[in-house]
Amino acid sequence: MTTSLLIFGASRGTGEALTKQALIQGYHCYAVVRNLVTAAKLTALGVTTFVGDANDPIIVERACQAAGVGCTIISTLGGEKANYQAQINIINQAEKSGIKRMILVTSLGCGDSWPTLSERAKAAFGFAVREKTLSEVWLQTSSLDYAILRPGGLLDGEPTHNAEYVQGKEVHGYIRRQDLALLILEQVNQRSLNKQIYAVVDPFLVVDR
Repeated sequence: MTTSLLIFGASRGTGEALTKQALIQGYHCYAVVRNLVTAAKLTALGVTTFVGDANDPIIVERACQAAGVGCTIISTLGGEKANYQAQINIINQAEKSGIKRMILVTSLGCGDSWPTLSERAKAAFGFAVREKTLSEVWLQTSSLDYAILRPGGLLDGEPTHNAEYVQGKEVHGYIRRQDLALLILEQVNQRSLNKQIYAVVDPFLVVDR
């Protein structure tokens, strides 16, 4: 059973929520972050940090070796800049280091869910979604066991505990970052990730726009 996590994206958003929840649940967390201030904050929480860029093979390799072959890698890198090259580097270094498992967080609209995006959404953030799709494909064609989570619109706030996995049908909606963090840890706790892809949303969460 995995007892250590190597997290990319731990400094903010879903990655930050995930890291804090993982520490509460007793995981030993490792993280690659870009600046010393963030590293100091995470170190104070008990995270083993590596300061550098996920595009740097040396930094990522060092983090992989420290976390060990039994760790699960989790990448929540994303936003407007999808970090496709960084994701490739993480996956490649994981394979090189003998790590077997990875959870990748992308978004609704990736892969076969692209047709479900509206033209407005494609115009607004379609480039990032397409880059995230490339990251998914790189992971799918690697030797790693994986789970890919495609969340709906991400919101702050306390967890509702109503978020759910969806497969095989079109889905739209939102999810709170705290709930997404809990779903990620549910996947970590699985003996095998079984190379699955899930849309993840909270069906009861309605946002006025």
